[in-house]
Amino acid sequence: MRTLDNLATPCVLIDERRMEANLAQMAARTRSVSLRPHTKTHKSVELAECQLRHGACGISVAKVSEAERFVEHGFEDVRIAYTVVGQRQLERLIKLAHQARISFCIDSREGAARASDAFRKVDISVDVLLEIDTGYHRCGVPYDGNEIVALASEIQNMKGLNLCGILTHEGNAYVQDPSNRVAVMARTRDRMLEVAIKLHKAGCIYPSSFEISIGSTPSIHVFENRLKDGFQITEVRPGNYIFNDRMQVELGVCSLDACALTVLSTVVSRHRTAHGTERFILDAGRKILTSDTLQNRSDYGCILYNPRVRAAHPHAKITGLSEEHGWGEVQGGSTLQIGDRIQIVPNHACVVVNTVDQMFLVHEDSMVSEIPVDARGCVI
Repeated sequence: MRTLDNLATPCVLIDERRMEANLAQMAARTRSVSLRPHTKTHKSVELAECQLRHGACGISVAKVSEAERFVEHGFEDVRIAYTVVGQRQLERLIKLAHQARISFCIDSREGAARASDAFRKVDISVDVLLEIDTGYHRCGVPYDGNEIVALASEIQNMKGLNLCGILTHEGNAYVQDPSNRVAVMARTRDRMLEVAIKLHKAGCIYPSSFEISIGSTPSIHVFENRLKDGFQITEVRPGNYIFNDRMQVELGVCSLDACALTVLSTVVSRHRTAHGTERFILDAGRKILTSDTLQNRSDYGCILYNPRVRAAHPHAKITGLSEEHGWGEVQGGSTLQIGDRIQIVPNHACVVVNTVDQMFLVHEDSMVSEIPVDARGCVI
């Protein structure tokens, strides 16, 4: 095995033991529902296959091009958790629908009509989910809106489309207060059940075959299912859980020890300021660490003092980023020397992965294998 000393920096490391523990924990937590992880976090065929081995029923992706990449590698059940309206994207979906079970989101009459026209012309039917806005206010039909029943009925009567379920993303569960997160999760669940019951009473759907899909890593950590009038949540789509990151730590979703992904970086410069502060410069900048910051924090990742036990460096902070450099500070003196290599838990792991061509699976101080980022740059 190659040691970490053989790796050029900056690069992305995945701790094998921690990742496996995260996968097993989520599989145990979601036994009452189907687990369909969102692969935008890792964009890796190998890691998606690992999730299937841990009980996932299929995968979620964000874009059509991501779906293409995974179907090329034999994935048979791919859900695009995104509203698809572009003609080029629909044409590409038609090709995919001949190779795998493909489903995607709709939240408007215009979007439904475009999709119906495309699939009707080739005489095939595709599964679609009506996206519901349960409080995050991104895409989706408002859960309490009057148009839900009418839109669902129209979709059911459109050739080429099969309304197989409803879907939401409760991004508003990314809140600091755990009690607020529990409340968001409960509201999301109950609002989705209310929508399903409303559609059933209108004769649009039937409980036995209808899918109700929710998803976000923070909310699934406090998820409790509920049966109401024959309906319950059938599917969850967490993504970040495979790695976790500093955002999840700050939210209280996990400990630093559960963060499987780090960026390995080298100290390339060091200077002492007139104010008694030690400045150090890293070879990891905005292009790999990302400029995402956290609530009530202005730094750009957690420098580990001891990577094996995921102990945070008590004084060193990454205070700024340029494209290729990370700017660090230590009050007083620093033990960091030019040439030292450090591991950083990034603020947002999902963004980090899309900056590299491969990641390195590691066990302690040894590299186990290289993992290609197969869907890197798939943004269409």
